[in-house]
Amino acid sequence: MKIGILGAGSIAHKMAETVRSMEKTEIYAVASRSLEKAEDFAKQYHIPKAYGNYEDMVKNSSVDLVYVATPHSHHYEHVKLCLENGRNVLCEKAFMINSAQAKEVVRIAREKKLLLAEAIWTRYMPSRELIREAVDSGIIGRVTSLTANLGYAIGNKERLVRSDLGGGALLDLGVYPINFALMVFGEDYQEVSAQGILSNQGVDLQNSITLTWKNGRMALLHSNMEALTDRRGIIHGDKGYLVVENINNCEAISAYDLDRKLIKQYEIPEQITGFEYEVESCRRALENGETECKEMPLSDSIAVMEMMDRIRKLLGIRYPCE
Repeated sequence: MKIGILGAGSIAHKMAETVRSMEKTEIYAVASRSLEKAEDFAKQYHIPKAYGNYEDMVKNSSVDLVYVATPHSHHYEHVKLCLENGRNVLCEKAFMINSAQAKEVVRIAREKKLLLAEAIWTRYMPSRELIREAVDSGIIGRVTSLTANLGYAIGNKERLVRSDLGGGALLDLGVYPINFALMVFGEDYQEVSAQGILSNQGVDLQNSITLTWKNGRMALLHSNMEALTDRRGIIHGDKGYLVVENINNCEAISAYDLDRKLIKQYEIPEQITGFEYEVESCRRALENGETECKEMPLSDSIAVMEMMDRIRKLLGIRYPCE
Protein backbone atom coordinates (compact mmCIF):
# COMPACT_ATOMS: atom_id res chain seq x y z
CA MET A 1 0.00 0.00 0.00
CA LYS A 2 1.47 3.32 -1.10
CA ILE A 3 0.68 6.18 1.28
CA GLY A 4 0.79 9.89 0.54
CA ILE A 5 1.13 12.23 3.51
CA LEU A 6 -0.74 15.53 3.21
CA GLY A 7 0.96 17.98 5.57
CA ALA A 8 4.48 17.75 6.94
CA GLY A 9 4.13 18.66 10.61
CA SER A 10 5.17 16.71 13.70
CA ILE A 11 2.42 14.09 13.52
CA ALA A 12 3.32 13.43 9.86
CA HIS A 13 6.87 12.64 11.01
CA LYS A 14 5.50 10.12 13.50
CA MET A 15 3.50 8.44 10.76
CA ALA A 16 6.54 8.27 8.47
CA GLU A 17 8.66 6.77 11.26
CA THR A 18 5.97 4.16 11.88
CA VAL A 19 5.40 3.07 8.30
CA ARG A 20 9.07 2.59 7.48
CA SER A 21 9.10 -0.18 10.11
CA MET A 22 6.02 -1.91 8.67
CA GLU A 23 5.62 -4.55 5.98
CA LYS A 24 3.34 -4.31 2.92
CA THR A 25 3.17 -0.53 3.37
CA GLU A 26 5.34 2.42 2.30
CA ILE A 27 5.31 6.21 2.32
CA TYR A 28 5.33 6.96 -1.40
CA ALA A 29 4.71 10.71 -1.40
CA VAL A 30 4.56 13.78 0.83
CA ALA A 31 2.99 17.16 0.12
CA SER A 32 3.41 20.49 1.88
CA ARG A 33 2.56 24.07 1.01
CA SER A 34 6.35 24.52 0.86
CA LEU A 35 8.25 22.44 -1.69
CA GLU A 36 11.45 22.87 0.33
CA LYS A 37 9.75 21.47 3.44
CA ALA A 38 8.33 18.55 1.45
CA GLU A 39 11.72 17.78 -0.10
CA ASP A 40 13.44 17.88 3.30
CA PHE A 41 10.79 15.53 4.69
CA ALA A 42 11.15 13.18 1.71
CA LYS A 43 14.92 13.12 2.03
CA GLN A 44 14.74 12.27 5.73
CA TYR A 45 12.48 9.24 5.15
CA HIS A 46 13.64 8.24 1.64
CA ILE A 47 10.25 9.06 0.10
CA PRO A 48 10.17 8.91 -3.74
CA LYS A 49 7.80 11.85 -4.38
CA ALA A 50 7.69 15.34 -2.84
CA TYR A 51 5.16 18.02 -3.77
CA GLY A 52 4.94 21.74 -3.00
CA ASN A 53 1.15 21.65 -3.18
CA TYR A 54 -1.55 19.19 -2.22
CA GLU A 55 -3.39 19.08 -5.54
CA ASP A 56 -0.58 17.46 -7.50
CA MET A 57 -0.09 14.68 -4.95
CA VAL A 58 -3.76 13.69 -4.76
CA LYS A 59 -3.93 13.50 -8.55
CA ASN A 60 -1.21 10.84 -8.54
CA SER A 61 -3.07 7.57 -9.10
CA SER A 62 -0.16 5.58 -7.64
CA VAL A 63 -1.14 6.85 -4.17
CA ASP A 64 -3.42 4.23 -2.59
CA LEU A 65 -4.17 6.11 0.63
CA VAL A 66 -3.72 9.72 1.74
CA TYR A 67 -2.99 10.42 5.40
CA VAL A 68 -4.35 13.91 6.18
CA ALA A 69 -2.14 15.47 8.86
CA THR A 70 -3.16 19.14 8.74
CA PRO A 71 -4.89 21.20 11.51
CA HIS A 72 -8.53 20.46 12.40
CA SER A 73 -9.72 23.56 10.56
CA HIS A 74 -8.42 22.18 7.24
CA HIS A 75 -9.57 18.55 7.47
CA TYR A 76 -12.83 19.17 5.61
CA GLU A 77 -11.16 20.96 2.70
CA HIS A 78 -8.32 18.47 2.40
CA VAL A 79 -10.39 15.30 2.77
CA LYS A 80 -12.80 16.59 0.11
CA LEU A 81 -9.83 17.33 -2.17
CA CYS A 82 -8.60 13.76 -1.78
CA LEU A 83 -11.98 12.12 -2.29
CA GLU A 84 -12.87 14.24 -5.30
CA ASN A 85 -9.61 13.12 -6.92
CA GLY A 86 -10.31 9.44 -6.25
CA ARG A 87 -8.01 8.94 -3.27
CA ASN A 88 -8.79 6.84 -0.20
CA VAL A 89 -8.30 8.76 3.05
CA LEU A 90 -7.12 8.25 6.61
CA CYS A 91 -7.80 11.58 8.37
CA GLU A 92 -6.19 12.54 11.66
CA LYS A 93 -8.49 13.21 14.61
CA ALA A 94 -10.51 15.20 15.39
CA PHE A 95 -12.26 13.97 12.25
CA MET A 96 -13.75 17.35 11.31
CA ILE A 97 -14.69 20.66 12.94
CA ASN A 98 -18.36 19.66 13.24
CA SER A 99 -20.82 16.91 12.39
CA ALA A 100 -22.15 18.69 9.28
CA GLN A 101 -18.67 18.49 7.73
CA ALA A 102 -18.35 14.86 8.83
CA LYS A 103 -21.65 13.89 7.21
CA GLU A 104 -20.69 15.60 3.95
CA VAL A 105 -17.31 13.88 3.55
CA VAL A 106 -18.90 10.55 4.45
CA ARG A 107 -21.54 11.17 1.76
CA ILE A 108 -18.84 11.87 -0.83
CA ALA A 109 -16.79 8.82 0.16
CA ARG A 110 -19.81 6.53 -0.08
CA GLU A 111 -20.88 8.04 -3.39
CA LYS A 112 -17.42 7.43 -4.85
CA LYS A 113 -17.00 4.07 -3.07
CA LEU A 114 -13.73 5.16 -1.46
CA LEU A 115 -12.25 4.25 1.90
CA LEU A 116 -12.54 6.98 4.54
CA ALA A 117 -11.34 6.49 8.11
CA GLU A 118 -10.61 8.58 11.19
CA ALA A 119 -7.10 8.16 12.62
CA ILE A 120 -8.06 7.98 16.28
CA TRP A 121 -5.40 5.42 17.15
CA THR A 122 -6.90 4.22 20.45
CA ARG A 123 -9.83 2.73 18.56
CA TYR A 124 -7.50 0.43 16.60
CA MET A 125 -5.11 -0.67 19.37
CA PRO A 126 -5.15 -4.18 20.90
CA SER A 127 -5.65 -2.60 24.33
CA ARG A 128 -9.23 -1.81 23.33
CA GLU A 129 -10.10 -5.50 23.22
CA LEU A 130 -8.15 -6.20 26.42
CA ILE A 131 -10.22 -3.61 28.29
CA ARG A 132 -13.45 -4.99 26.87
CA GLU A 133 -12.50 -8.56 27.78
CA ALA A 134 -11.60 -7.50 31.33
CA VAL A 135 -14.91 -5.70 31.85
CA ASP A 136 -16.93 -8.54 30.27
CA SER A 137 -15.14 -11.15 32.39
CA GLY A 138 -16.80 -9.81 35.54
CA ILE A 139 -13.49 -9.44 37.37
CA ILE A 140 -14.63 -6.07 38.76
CA GLY A 141 -18.30 -7.04 38.92
CA ARG A 142 -21.18 -4.89 37.73
CA VAL A 143 -19.72 -1.73 36.22
CA THR A 144 -21.42 1.54 37.14
CA SER A 145 -19.09 4.39 36.21
CA LEU A 146 -15.76 5.49 34.82
CA THR A 147 -13.44 8.48 34.91
CA ALA A 148 -10.93 9.49 32.25
CA ASN A 149 -8.66 12.46 31.73
CA LEU A 150 -6.01 13.74 29.35
CA GLY A 151 -3.92 16.85 29.81
CA TYR A 152 -0.60 18.30 28.71
CA ALA A 153 1.06 21.67 29.28
CA ILE A 154 0.79 22.60 25.59
CA GLY A 155 -1.14 25.84 25.77
CA ASN A 156 1.57 27.67 23.82
CA LYS A 157 1.06 25.66 20.61
CA GLU A 158 -0.35 27.77 17.79
CA ARG A 159 -2.79 25.13 16.53
CA LEU A 160 -4.33 24.92 20.03
CA VAL A 161 -4.44 28.62 20.82
CA ARG A 162 -6.02 29.83 17.58
CA SER A 163 -9.77 29.58 17.13
CA ASP A 164 -9.43 29.79 13.35
CA LEU A 165 -7.41 26.54 13.43
CA GLY A 166 -10.04 24.70 15.47
CA GLY A 167 -8.01 25.07 18.66
CA GLY A 168 -8.82 24.20 22.24
CA ALA A 169 -8.63 21.18 24.49
CA LEU A 170 -11.83 19.48 23.32
CA LEU A 171 -11.03 18.62 19.70
CA ASP A 172 -7.37 17.89 20.33
CA LEU A 173 -7.46 16.11 23.71
CA GLY A 174 -11.06 15.68 24.83
CA VAL A 175 -11.74 13.36 21.92
CA TYR A 176 -9.69 10.68 23.74
CA PRO A 177 -11.63 10.57 27.04
CA ILE A 178 -14.85 10.69 24.99
CA ASN A 179 -13.80 7.74 22.83
CA PHE A 180 -12.58 5.87 25.91
CA ALA A 181 -16.02 6.20 27.51
CA LEU A 182 -17.84 5.16 24.33
CA MET A 183 -15.57 2.15 23.83
CA VAL A 184 -16.36 0.92 27.35
CA PHE A 185 -20.05 1.84 27.70
CA GLY A 186 -21.25 2.05 24.08
CA GLU A 187 -22.41 4.80 21.74
CA ASP A 188 -25.99 4.96 23.05
CA TYR A 189 -25.42 7.53 25.80
CA GLN A 190 -28.52 9.40 26.97
CA GLU A 191 -27.38 12.81 28.22
CA VAL A 192 -24.32 15.02 28.05
CA SER A 193 -23.43 18.04 30.18
CA ALA A 194 -20.26 20.11 30.17
CA GLN A 195 -18.41 23.04 31.66
CA GLY A 196 -15.21 24.70 30.53
CA ILE A 197 -12.75 27.54 30.91
CA LEU A 198 -12.37 29.59 27.72
CA SER A 199 -9.46 31.70 26.53
CA ASN A 200 -9.69 35.27 25.26
CA GLN A 201 -9.71 33.78 21.75
CA GLY A 202 -12.76 31.67 22.54
CA VAL A 203 -11.22 28.20 22.74
CA ASP A 204 -11.50 25.90 25.74
CA LEU A 205 -8.38 25.70 27.90
CA GLN A 206 -9.93 22.88 29.90
CA ASN A 207 -13.28 21.16 30.11
CA SER A 208 -15.30 18.75 32.20
CA ILE A 209 -17.86 16.44 30.58
CA THR A 210 -20.46 14.16 32.17
CA LEU A 211 -22.17 11.44 30.15
CA THR A 212 -25.02 9.26 31.38
CA TRP A 213 -26.61 6.10 29.93
CA LYS A 214 -30.14 4.72 30.34
CA ASN A 215 -28.78 1.70 32.21
CA GLY A 216 -27.54 3.96 35.01
CA ARG A 217 -23.91 4.18 33.99
CA MET A 218 -22.00 7.45 34.15
CA ALA A 219 -18.70 8.79 32.77
CA LEU A 220 -16.82 11.79 34.16
CA LEU A 221 -14.31 13.13 31.64
CA HIS A 222 -11.72 15.92 31.69
CA SER A 223 -9.23 17.40 29.23
CA ASN A 224 -6.77 20.22 29.81
CA MET A 225 -4.23 21.89 27.51
CA GLU A 226 -2.61 23.97 30.27
CA ALA A 227 -1.60 21.27 32.75
CA LEU A 228 -0.25 17.74 32.90
CA THR A 229 -2.72 15.13 34.11
CA ASP A 230 -2.18 11.47 35.00
CA ARG A 231 -3.97 10.37 31.76
CA ARG A 232 -5.73 7.55 33.60
CA GLY A 233 -8.96 5.85 32.80
CA ILE A 234 -10.58 4.09 35.79
CA ILE A 235 -13.57 1.80 35.39
CA HIS A 236 -15.54 1.20 38.62
CA GLY A 237 -17.48 -1.95 39.51
CA ASP A 238 -19.14 -3.41 42.60
CA LYS A 239 -16.31 -5.96 43.02
CA GLY A 240 -13.34 -3.70 42.26
CA TYR A 241 -11.96 -1.36 39.64
CA LEU A 242 -9.83 -1.42 36.52
CA VAL A 243 -7.02 1.10 35.98
CA VAL A 244 -5.89 1.95 32.45
CA GLU A 245 -2.60 3.84 32.47
CA ASN A 246 -2.52 6.44 29.69
CA ILE A 247 -5.79 6.44 27.76
CA ASN A 248 -3.90 8.15 24.90
CA ASN A 249 -1.64 5.12 24.34
CA CYS A 250 -2.30 2.36 26.85
CA GLU A 251 0.77 1.36 28.89
CA ALA A 252 -0.80 -0.94 31.49
CA ILE A 253 -4.16 -2.39 32.54
CA SER A 254 -4.58 -3.50 36.15
CA ALA A 255 -7.54 -4.93 38.08
CA TYR A 256 -8.02 -4.30 41.81
CA ASP A 257 -10.45 -5.83 44.31
CA LEU A 258 -12.58 -4.16 46.98
CA ASP A 259 -9.56 -3.99 49.29
CA ARG A 260 -7.67 -2.10 46.56
CA LYS A 261 -5.33 -5.05 46.14
CA LEU A 262 -3.96 -5.87 42.69
CA ILE A 263 -5.58 -9.07 41.45
CA LYS A 264 -4.62 -9.14 37.76
CA GLN A 265 -2.44 -7.35 35.23
CA TYR A 266 -2.99 -7.54 31.49
CA GLU A 267 -0.01 -7.67 29.16
CA ILE A 268 0.13 -4.90 26.53
CA PRO A 269 1.64 -6.02 23.19
CA GLU A 270 4.81 -4.31 22.01
CA GLN A 271 4.34 -1.78 19.25
CA ILE A 272 6.23 0.46 16.84
CA THR A 273 4.51 3.71 17.83
CA GLY A 274 0.85 2.70 17.97
CA PHE A 275 0.04 4.28 14.61
CA GLU A 276 0.65 0.97 12.85
CA TYR A 277 -2.74 -0.43 13.88
CA GLU A 278 -4.79 2.22 12.06
CA VAL A 279 -2.56 1.91 8.97
CA GLU A 280 -2.87 -1.87 8.96
CA SER A 281 -6.64 -1.61 9.36
CA CYS A 282 -6.81 0.60 6.27
CA ARG A 283 -4.60 -1.78 4.33
CA ARG A 284 -6.81 -4.75 5.21
CA ALA A 285 -9.96 -2.83 4.31
CA LEU A 286 -8.58 -1.85 0.90
CA GLU A 287 -7.38 -5.40 0.29
CA ASN A 288 -10.90 -6.67 1.06
CA GLY A 289 -12.63 -4.03 -1.03
CA GLU A 290 -14.15 -2.33 2.03
CA THR A 291 -14.79 1.40 2.40
CA GLU A 292 -14.75 1.61 6.21
CA CYS A 293 -12.57 0.30 9.03
CA LYS A 294 -14.49 -1.95 11.39
CA GLU A 295 -12.56 -0.58 14.39
CA MET A 296 -13.91 2.94 13.78
CA PRO A 297 -17.01 2.91 11.58
CA LEU A 298 -17.94 6.22 10.00
CA SER A 299 -21.20 6.24 11.97
CA ASP A 300 -19.09 6.35 15.15
CA SER A 301 -16.99 9.25 13.82
CA ILE A 302 -20.18 11.18 13.08
CA ALA A 303 -21.63 10.34 16.52
CA VAL A 304 -18.51 11.67 18.26
CA MET A 305 -18.64 14.87 16.19
CA GLU A 306 -22.33 15.30 17.07
CA MET A 307 -21.48 14.95 20.75
CA MET A 308 -18.68 17.52 20.48
CA ASP A 309 -21.07 19.87 18.67
CA ARG A 310 -23.38 19.64 21.69
CA ILE A 311 -20.50 20.18 24.10
CA ARG A 312 -19.22 23.21 22.21
CA LYS A 313 -22.73 24.69 22.23
CA LEU A 314 -22.87 24.23 26.00
CA LEU A 315 -19.45 25.88 26.36
CA GLY A 316 -20.18 28.69 23.89
CA ILE A 317 -17.45 27.76 21.39
CA ARG A 318 -17.80 28.53 17.69
CA TYR A 319 -15.02 28.47 15.12
CA PRO A 320 -14.65 31.17 12.44
CA CYS A 321 -14.56 28.51 9.68
CA GLU A 322 -18.06 27.28 10.52
